[in-house]
Parts: sequence; C-alpha cells; structure tokens
Amino acid sequence: MAHTDNPATPSLRTAPARRLAAWPCGAPALLLAGICLLPAAPARAQWTAPDTSPAMYLQYGAAEHDADSWTLGATLPWRDWRRGLWGGVLTGYWDLWAGRWSAPLEGSRRGTWVIGVNPTLRWRGQGGQSRWFTEAGVGLSWALNRRYVTDEKEFPTRYNFATHIGMGYLFGSQGQHEIALRLEHHSNAGIKKPNPGENFLQLRYARHF
Repeated sequence: MAHTDNPATPSLRTAPARRLAAWPCGAPALLLAGICLLPAAPARAQWTAPDTSPAMYLQYGAAEHDADSWTLGATLPWRDWRRGLWGGVLTGYWDLWAGRWSAPLEGSRRGTWVIGVNPTLRWRGQGGQSRWFTEAGVGLSWALNRRYVTDEKEFPTRYNFATHIGMGYLFGSQGQHEIALRLEHHSNAGIKKPNPGENFLQLRYARHF
C-alpha cells in the first residue's frame, strides 16, 4: 500500500524525545560564536597531532522505534585556530559526512541517504594535553533521495539542522585513534511543521593521519 503524507501523531513520541526535539538550534550556535571570540591559546610542542591532522571515521547511530544510521565521514581541522578555556584548549574542525538512515515503514525498512557538514568545537583539558575530550557542534544536513519517513514520524523537509554534543578518548602513541559517544539531534528548527525531529545516540571510531 502506498504511504500517505499524513504527519505522525505527536503523542507517539516519548517525553524525553519531545524535550530533545524542542532543543533550540540557535542557542548552541550563539555559544559557538561567543567561544570563537576567546583569546588564542599558546601553542604546545608535545602531543598536538590530533588537533592538527585530518581523520576518517565510521559511526553507528541508534534512535527510538528501531531506527538506526551508518555514517562515513572525514574531519578537517582548523589548523590556525586555538583558544584557551578553563585550563584547557579549544580547537575546531569541519565534519563532512554521508550516511544512511533506516527505519521501519509499513512492514519493511526504508532507507534515506543523508549528507551533511558540521563545524565542531572540541575541548581538551590539561592545557590541551588530556586524552579525554568533549565537543559540540551545529551543522546542516540534506536528504538526497527522499524525506525521512517512518511508521512513527515524518520529516516535512529534506534539509535539517544537526546539533550534537559528545565526549571521547584519544589513544595510540600519538593519539591517532579516537572513540567517541555522541548525542545528535536532527530537525528543521520549526521552519516547517510538524517538526518531529530525530535523536541518534552515536558511537564513532576515527583514525587521524
């Protein structure tokens, strides 16, 4: 049977999902803009490879109602941008990615191919030498083949904002490997309604070169 374009019933979504979907995209963007105005941090000679080298990554994400995603991407560091903050160092990078979102729809699984770009800020403590890091970013995504539609929700637009927070750990002799746990929210920020949004809990492995 052909799928109709009726929007999903809002009551099907859980309370936490509603709160995440309502997360304003503008607030993280303003925070990132303010951080960019911080004074530059002095460069350190030791163990800075993860901040200055590009990386490739593979990422898996899981969402409610049996939706999931696989993503392949690359990160390109902002080589000349460093800021001191709270005894640590902020660095930034461009996150360029392509992925496939899959979810149940009318008895089968429907796939949507999505591409995106996410400018991201990363903070490492101990003057930028800690192996642990936290990060946040706000970007844009675009569904290539169709709008994202599942049994439970329907995106009204192909374009969406992608907002994430995450934390991770660098390992290897020069920190060339990293693993991160992230929470990423996709929605159109209320530009067109209904705007159900999707929240992916993501596990990422990256290799710096």
